Amino acid sequence: MAPRSIWKGAISFGLVTIPVKLFTATEEKDVSFRQVHPADEGRIKYKRVCETCGNEIPYAEIGKGYEMPDGRMVILESEDFDNLPLATTKSVEVVQFVPADQVDPTYFAKTYFLQADGPGAKPYVLLRDALIKSGQAAIVKVAIRSREQLAMIRPVDGVLRMHTMLWPDEVRAGDFAEPPAEVTVSDAEVEMAQSFIDALAGDFKPEAHSDAYRLALEEVIESKLSGMPAAETDEEEGPDQAEVVDLVAALRASVEAAKKRREAAKSSESEAGAEDEEEKGSAAKTTKKTPARKAATKKKASAGGTTKAKAS
Repeated sequence: MAPRSIWKGAISFGLVTIPVKLFTATEEKDVSFRQVHPADEGRIKYKRVCETCGNEIPYAEIGKGYEMPDGRMVILESEDFDNLPLATTKSVEVVQFVPADQVDPTYFAKTYFLQADGPGAKPYVLLRDALIKSGQAAIVKVAIRSREQLAMIRPVDGVLRMHTMLWPDEVRAGDFAEPPAEVTVSDAEVEMAQSFIDALAGDFKPEAHSDAYRLALEEVIESKLSGMPAAETDEEEGPDQAEVVDLVAALRASVEAAKKRREAAKSSESEAGAEDEEEKGSAAKTTKKTPARKAATKKKASAGGTTKAKAS
């Protein structure tokens, strides 16, 4: 089921108008909690109380005020917002085309999918293909929820994505975080750091990463619902940071550990492939299991037992 669009308008591509719908491209997943009274599980509610008169104020009577640095409060009425010059309220105005890699990701705020609306399919494909062939991205202005925003449109997997951006004065200068100029590292330390980078280098695969904390927390919640105690996990002790004084030695150890993890992953993948071939009957040989194979088989059997337990 397709998500619900949050905005409808049109992209002004020169003299071409492209009717589009806007859909959020991301969602943050987290375990949210309610504030409750544990004794009776009742939810805690809050009242909107005026700090001056002490009265509870209905939502319909709450206005918007801007507080000045000297404490004065400027009250804004609805007509004050209606008269603001938002020319891009229902249009996406292209203001420039730039190479996408020139835009610092720090400027990105949120990502949206743009979908062609009605007769907009043809000009949509025109803009998409033109951006692909030119290697450019469109810098645009758009108003979403009564706020004008800078944004970038680029083609990804056949779909135009729009990244809303922060304005230049919303990005803080980070020069305060730069280490002192007198702090230097040796060539040997840089080479060892590069070796560590090379050992872990590869293509980015988002599906290879997961939120371990959220998954563990969900298991705790499920275990409380079922009345079963949560499985205890062994905590691994991390390295003593006070003992890490030699950068070259520390990085060398990191490189070796990374290489071992990569070799172990490759070995596991090759063994899994061999087992698949055996299951298909493509090989009739009887092979002797290595200690690593036994461990992988034991782990697989254990995982299967867990799945069955959950299903039951």
